[in-house]
Amino acid sequence: MDTGALTPAWVPVYDAVPRHLFVPDVIWPGRSGMNRPSRRVIRSEEPEVWWEAVHRDVPLTTQWDDGTHTGSGKGRVPSCSNSMPTMVFTMLTALEPLDGHRVLEIGTGTGWNAALLSARLGSDNVVTVEVDEEIAVEARRRLHAAGHTPTTVVGDGAEGYPTEAPYDRVIATCSVGRVPPAWLRQSRPGGVIVAPWGPTYGGEAVVRLTAAGDGSASGHFVGSSAFMRLRDQRRNLSPPDAFPDSPEEGERSTTALSPEDVGDWLHMFVIGVRVPDLFCRVEWTGAGTYRLWLYDTGATSRAVIGYEGPASSYSVVRHGPRRLWDELESAWRWWDERGRPGFDRFGLTVSADGSHTVWLDDPDHRVSPARG
Repeated sequence: MDTGALTPAWVPVYDAVPRHLFVPDVIWPGRSGMNRPSRRVIRSEEPEVWWEAVHRDVPLTTQWDDGTHTGSGKGRVPSCSNSMPTMVFTMLTALEPLDGHRVLEIGTGTGWNAALLSARLGSDNVVTVEVDEEIAVEARRRLHAAGHTPTTVVGDGAEGYPTEAPYDRVIATCSVGRVPPAWLRQSRPGGVIVAPWGPTYGGEAVVRLTAAGDGSASGHFVGSSAFMRLRDQRRNLSPPDAFPDSPEEGERSTTALSPEDVGDWLHMFVIGVRVPDLFCRVEWTGAGTYRLWLYDTGATSRAVIGYEGPASSYSVVRHGPRRLWDELESAWRWWDERGRPGFDRFGLTVSADGSHTVWLDDPDHRVSPARG
């Protein structure tokens, strides 16, 4: 793994905790440079392919649809994985655990991350919580077989584990749109929380928060991420038939902004922060052609813009009281006018009352939700 994510402090731990000990026999490896999983690989049937996948810097999906998917292909929604090594060590470096620190991990998964923490800090200083009992049992078996005995808990990660609080560090291996208050309450003053965070629209990045001791925490994002959502916070978005009549019958307009220019992960993050109740779906109409559908979570409005190749303008059709494309375009132009800042210039503050504020460069420069 020659990506710079594996710092000298973690090299001995990486060597001491082989990834293959925490990978099940049935996996769906991610494709190079992508999180989307490819076909199923069974170790007993394709041992060389399995080993090659384990030693690549890709995520390995290990469960679909909370375990209800049992077919030979892929399920609908991946629900457990062994994360790509680059992401694992980027987050552990951001966590910066020191000797004697106690760590709470949210999302045991296959157990590899808990094993790495145990090897670094000692098993007695690690607590890991997993909501899926079957996954938790199997992870505990792997951990013990490898000589690690952290406290393994079956429970809702959103509640943390108050029995052994407070913690010096909290790390989540699942994404959230709201940092659970329990994580802040169970952190020592000055403690660090590292978690993937993303708005409803999409886009996501790892945030490193420092707990203030008054129930609040604040810190910068440290880089892009793409994790499965904390089950307690999974998006439950309305289906298309919950919205007004087809936008094909609605108000028409044009835009010079191509849908191709607003579809990157960073774009989606900025759009989601600026328009918190917006979400989208993509309808592929051919090779490289599609329609981008925009919706609001209140199911009052929707809009659609088609892409059939580069053009000087694109047609937008909307229905309902809101001009969703205009709101999206306003969010994109806000980002463009500020020099197209990357994830690392954004930060997040979580107040004691549970409110979340995204900011640019420093907490005084709030990124306020805006309409087009």
